[in-house]
Amino acid sequence: MERFILQDQLASLGERYRQEGRRLVLTNGCFDLLHTGHVRYLEQARALGDALIVAVNSDRSVQELKGPTRPLNSEQDRAEVLAALRCVDHVTIFDELRVTEVIQKLKPAIYAKGGDYTIDTLDASERESLSACGAEIKILPLVEGRSTTSLIKKMA
Repeated sequence: MERFILQDQLASLGERYRQEGRRLVLTNGCFDLLHTGHVRYLEQARALGDALIVAVNSDRSVQELKGPTRPLNSEQDRAEVLAALRCVDHVTIFDELRVTEVIQKLKPAIYAKGGDYTIDTLDASERESLSACGAEIKILPLVEGRSTTSLIKKMA
């Protein structure tokens, strides 16, 4: 099965998992500097279902979300590193600020997000799309002391 998934392949990927009776987990983020917190989080997300797809913010959207000095690594590099992890089955890159369109196309069984979010702080359009496709939302705990921002501060 292909690890790198284009946007126009998301609907068929999601449908294939549903027809096989397998639970597809979706998570998303920038994943600019991969660290232990990311790896533990992704392993926990993968354990929630039968396969994990990670939607990676494009360079343009990371810059809009995090500022002009980010990302440190290109979207292709970030996607390649994530795809190399044993717990990640598929990776896609999305250009929007919110993962709403990915959710609408993929229709995952489970949506995982890190503990810096709550269900109430998730974007409203994302929550609506998750509800419309019947996805279960799981908030996973953060790994204390592990963040990209803290790594960048240490390097400065």
